[in-house]
Amino acid sequence: MKNFAVKTIANAAALAAAIWLLKGISLGGATTVKKAVSLLLVALLFGLVNFLVKPVVKFLSFPLFILTLGLITLVINALMLLLTSYLAGRLDLAFHVDGFASALVGGVIVSVVAWAMHVILPDDND
Repeated sequence: MKNFAVKTIANAAALAAAIWLLKGISLGGATTVKKAVSLLLVALLFGLVNFLVKPVVKFLSFPLFILTLGLITLVINALMLLLTSYLAGRLDLAFHVDGFASALVGGVIVSVVAWAMHVILPDDND
């Protein structure tokens, strides 16, 4: 359970950094509390997408992974961000990614910040 909370907080921080740094990624909400709740819900959704969909996509794209020396991972991260944006829209969460270019840069930001947060935050393995 602690590991789940740490991953959700890391995802929320990473998504917040991408929202703050890029104009193409936005989070709506009338008040700060609504934005924070939306951010946590989107972080949960992003974690669910990464847990369920990303392994399947990575497995199916394994030949491209070898061919591109791993650079396809950037595209997969962008697609996971776009899928999260689509699902958030369907669930009436105010999170939107404008296009593939924003998703590509946002995917890099989310990956770097989430990695840094996982290094900083405690884990069950400690």
